[in-house]
Amino acid sequence: MTSEKQRPKFRKRFGQHFLQDKRIIESIISSINLKERDHVLEIGPGLGALTERLLQTKCQIDAIEVDRDLAKKINDKFSKHAHFKLHIADALHFDYEARKVKEKKMRVVGNLPYNISTQLIFRLFDAIDYFQDMHFMLQHEVVQRLTASPGEKAWGRLAILAQHHCEVTHLFNVPPNAFKPIPKVQSAVVQLTPLQRKTYEDVSSFALSNATRLAFSQRRKTLRNNLKSVVDVDRLEDIEINPEARAETLSLKQFVKLAKFIHSS
Repeated sequence: MTSEKQRPKFRKRFGQHFLQDKRIIESIISSINLKERDHVLEIGPGLGALTERLLQTKCQIDAIEVDRDLAKKINDKFSKHAHFKLHIADALHFDYEARKVKEKKMRVVGNLPYNISTQLIFRLFDAIDYFQDMHFMLQHEVVQRLTASPGEKAWGRLAILAQHHCEVTHLFNVPPNAFKPIPKVQSAVVQLTPLQRKTYEDVSSFALSNATRLAFSQRRKTLRNNLKSVVDVDRLEDIEINPEARAETLSLKQFVKLAKFIHSS
C-alpha cells in the first residue's frame, strides 16, 4: 500500500491531473500509430503512465517536466532506458530546435496542464517546422475552440491560428475519472497535423497572430471599432471584408487577407 510520504503531491500551480486509465492510454497509443525509432517529445510526463507505454514502442523519447519532484521520480523510473532522456524545463521556454535530429521531425504528445494549454499551443506553433504531428489531452472546451468554425461562439484566435498551421481532428472524449486527482471538467484528445502547404496564401505567423489579437480585442464590437486605430477601415472593402462585421464571422481566408492588409498599411 502506498504511504502518505510516497504519494505524489499534486501542485495546483502546475495544473496537474495525471492520466491513469489504461484504456485511454491504449487509445492514445493507437491514435498516434508510432513506428519504431520515431522521435517522440512528451510534454508533462507526470507519473509516467503514458511514458511507460510509449517506451514499449521502442521510440526515442525526450520528456519535458517542470516539476522537479516529479522529474526525480520519472528519472528514477526510466533513466535505465537508452532511448529516454528527461529535460527539467518549462515547455513554454524550451528550445525545441535543439532536440531536432537531422531532418527527422518530432512527434509531440502530452497531457497539457490546464492552466497553460492555450499559451503552450501558441508557443508550439512557433516551432511547427520541427514537428510531424501533435497529440494532446486537453480540456474539452479547448478542443472545441481548436475545431470551431466561423460564426460559432468558440471561433477565435486559437482556431484561426491552429487551422492555419494544421489539420485539426477531435479524436475522442475522456471522462474525469480517467485522472487523479479527478478534474471538474471534461477532457478530450486532439490531433494536430502540420499542413504541408498552407490552404491559403502565405502570411507570417506574427502577422496573423497580431491581426487576430486586434480583431478580437473587444469581441462584441465591429472590425471598424477594433481596427480604426491601426488601419483605414473604409479600405477593408477593397479586400472584400465588411468593416461593420464582427471578427467571429470572418473565415480563415479573410483573416489571412486582413493580416496582410494590416501589415502592409
